[in-house]
Amino acid sequence: MKKKVLSLMMLFCLMLLSFAGCGSKSTDSGGTPLVLNEVAHSVFYAPQYVAIEEGYFEKEGIDLTLTTGFGADKTMTSLLSGEADIGFMGSEASIYVYLGDTDDYIINFAQLTQRAGNFLVSREKLDSFSFDMLQGKEILGGRKGGMPQMVFEYILKKNGISPDSLNINQSIDFGSTAAAFTGGQGDFTVEFEPSATLIEQEGKGYVVASLGVESGYVPYTAYSAKKSFLSANPDTVLAFTKALQQGMDYVNTHSAEEIAKVIAPQFPDTDMDTLITTISRYQEQNTWKDNLVFEEESLTLLQNILEEAGELEERVPYEDIVNTDFANKAAGTPTSESSERNPSVTP
Repeated sequence: MKKKVLSLMMLFCLMLLSFAGCGSKSTDSGGTPLVLNEVAHSVFYAPQYVAIEEGYFEKEGIDLTLTTGFGADKTMTSLLSGEADIGFMGSEASIYVYLGDTDDYIINFAQLTQRAGNFLVSREKLDSFSFDMLQGKEILGGRKGGMPQMVFEYILKKNGISPDSLNINQSIDFGSTAAAFTGGQGDFTVEFEPSATLIEQEGKGYVVASLGVESGYVPYTAYSAKKSFLSANPDTVLAFTKALQQGMDYVNTHSAEEIAKVIAPQFPDTDMDTLITTISRYQEQNTWKDNLVFEEESLTLLQNILEEAGELEERVPYEDIVNTDFANKAAGTPTSESSERNPSVTP
């Protein structure tokens, strides 16, 4: 695990130059400046973009600048280096940092998605799919140790299938699998949206399974910050979390069409029909939580997945890397015991 953290830090110098070009948007509200680095820019994170486009951050006094890291390692590097105040990524990254004996480790304070956001796409139309149909087929998967691949392997094991018994092609870069598949490579591919929808629209494949539904409630993405930042800026973090909660409330009370119209400026290259289809698919699988509270059961499942994938040598205590007080306050519910566990970071 220490090697993972060292690798993150070794990337730091190279990343500093790249962050400026990753694309940013500031609310320019005159409020408290806050830099958020997201792991990717995806419809999967619709509540966040609703909060931006509807002015919820401005309302809470936050002048938000959004940057994209394009990978959990890069987002974590941005957070550890101080380039970003808050990181939005898979919470497995915070586990790795904690196990690297970092004094000022990363604490997750709000969870956005509770399902994996990828889908299994088949080249052939299948009226009834079962995972044993993958035997003898080529599957375009994700990189070893990445959350998409680990979740996929976890699902295979749940269905009594050893990942080693399948032909899973992990040689294709993330983001290039859809092009490879539509170009004729593979019998199945694991895709995020909007790639899954676009493949269907082109008539080149069919979604046969939601990995989010099959895996259960996984804390796939969460907001996190250094322990020192939470301690020094509790009011700012609470205001940020309140704005996110308003975005969460919106997506849970509005139609896919209404959400698509709001977040369309965030995705100028995606047509409205694709946006609506993507949002509908995420709504149907209950992707977004009602609140931002990071539950202990979710972290347990995540660590089960990491452990089974051979990526976790030691379990991390929930109370050390999760603080639910900000999310509870934003949702208007009583604060959790985390205020007693981490009194220095209580809002």
